[in-house]
Amino acid sequence: MTSIGMTSQRQPKVPRTSDRSSNIGRRGLDWQMIGRLFAYTRPYAGTRNWLVVLVIIRAVQLPLLTWTIARIISGPIAGLDARGTIAGVLGLLALIITTEINFMYRMRLALKLGEGVVFDMRSQLYAHMLKLPMSFFGKMPLGTLISRITSDVDVIRIGIQDVVFVSTVQFGSMLIAAAMMLYYNWRLFLVAVLFVPVLWTLLRYFRTRLSNASRIVQETYSRLTAALAEYVNGVRVIQAFCRQAHNDKAFLNQITSHAQNNFRGARYSAVFVPLLELNGQLLLALVVVIGGYQSLHGGISLEALIQFLFLSELFFGPVPVLGRQYNQALTAMAGAERVFELLDTRPEWSDRPQAQLLETISGRVEFQHVNFEYDPGKPVLKDIDLSVTQGQTVALVGETGGGKSSITRLLSKLYLPTSGSILIDGRDILDITSDSLHRWIGTVPQDNFLFSGTIKDNIRFARPEADDDAIIDVVRRLDLLDILEELQNGLDTLVGEKGASLSVGQRQLVCFARALLADPRLLILDEATSSVDALTEARLQIALEKLLAGRTSFVIAHRLSTIKRSDIILYVDRGRIVERGTHLELLQAQGRYYSLYRDFVRGMHPSIADIESSA
Repeated sequence: MTSIGMTSQRQPKVPRTSDRSSNIGRRGLDWQMIGRLFAYTRPYAGTRNWLVVLVIIRAVQLPLLTWTIARIISGPIAGLDARGTIAGVLGLLALIITTEINFMYRMRLALKLGEGVVFDMRSQLYAHMLKLPMSFFGKMPLGTLISRITSDVDVIRIGIQDVVFVSTVQFGSMLIAAAMMLYYNWRLFLVAVLFVPVLWTLLRYFRTRLSNASRIVQETYSRLTAALAEYVNGVRVIQAFCRQAHNDKAFLNQITSHAQNNFRGARYSAVFVPLLELNGQLLLALVVVIGGYQSLHGGISLEALIQFLFLSELFFGPVPVLGRQYNQALTAMAGAERVFELLDTRPEWSDRPQAQLLETISGRVEFQHVNFEYDPGKPVLKDIDLSVTQGQTVALVGETGGGKSSITRLLSKLYLPTSGSILIDGRDILDITSDSLHRWIGTVPQDNFLFSGTIKDNIRFARPEADDDAIIDVVRRLDLLDILEELQNGLDTLVGEKGASLSVGQRQLVCFARALLADPRLLILDEATSSVDALTEARLQIALEKLLAGRTSFVIAHRLSTIKRSDIILYVDRGRIVERGTHLELLQAQGRYYSLYRDFVRGMHPSIADIESSA
């Protein structure tokens, strides 16, 4: 037997969200993650580089504006120089215009860069999700996946296009203002420096609280989205069992939890940002007192004091802005943590490096001592041995949960066996690329999923290049053309979301046509006729006998009338094949299949004696 560890390319598992994101609040900004985020700007290097240039220019323009205003007031205005005042104001207007033009282009480039990064990230997320195995989607709520691509990516957009560049402008302005303040009066500058430890203390105190609040808000939003998706999908069940009030209360609890977490984060921000602003105001008042005293005693000129006061405002004015940007940065970090967790999730298995394309297929299938577990230590299939020749039809019967669908999922290579081998035309499916194998397999599942669009669009999904004639031909060969053409717009009828505008049986017929348009050599029918009426089923059976000729097919059905003519019938119970043979052979053996068929007949006939005639 071949171990799964030897037959596939195992990938390391990534810790769950709660394990990783819980560390954000402790470490503050993660520069490694920030670097990873900005790697997404490489395809837009031209836009990014011009944006950096404009940001640097703006960081110089803002202090220059402040200095010019102070210079006009302390110079020509204080000296009652009308011509000098007019000249200064004209120069100030020119500087204001260039500053605003720069700001306009900086905003445009930032939005362009942010949109480009979001586009690439969402495309990567979606493409990555399509590569993940079925087991991943069985464990991950739909709403959680939606929130990764929507809200989490949106907060990253803010981090990319706003936080970094706005913070650079503000911080650059502060540095230039600090240098000019130091030039005008180093003693007063030391007074301003005394407030730096206060700011640092505030930052450290609120960092953990704001970071945890941001993470929790993102997590509760994800749960809210997951609950909404579940309730909308299950609205028919909710109404059928009169659970509107119960679900309304449950959803209200989700909204309340999210609102409370939002309020908690806002409460921290409402304290943090005003405290930063208060420090700036206190510094300004202190500078006025100390600078005024020095000016009265000749320690500083009035012109220098005015310049210093204006620059002090510029020095501490960005502090509240930087505080808000810090909040947004932590929110973006929480979103990035969750997005990268998904991107770092690797499939439990992948195709072997030496796996080759399956160019053609006849349809021979072998299961050799196959064992399978969805979860370690909980076997689902045990020592499955099976040999099917080309063109045979295999029926899988047995109690629900016995392992029938698991056999077909392994054949489709949606999962890999824990041990043993599955061969197609003598080749191990592990030596065949998954995409090329799926090209030759058609599946009609019980949960007949349709995409938004027309009936033709959904049938064409199996073979996008197929024209309308090919679609009509396959529907006619299935003897379903008259049924589908009776709809309001025939094959051009819009099916609605998940096929909501069609009946369950009509959706199933579309799935039949979709599978057979692909012209598969292996066909899997999982309760494929369970949703159609008896008359339509009878028509389908006649058509399928013709279409299945030469194709190997696996049929799962509880309606025994659909499997009586199968070449091989397998009774699967608790992961094992306990009986195999033709319909008549299994009836003569009077085992489990006989009991199952007897119960079926009793539901249709009054006497057990009718079994033989029914057979």
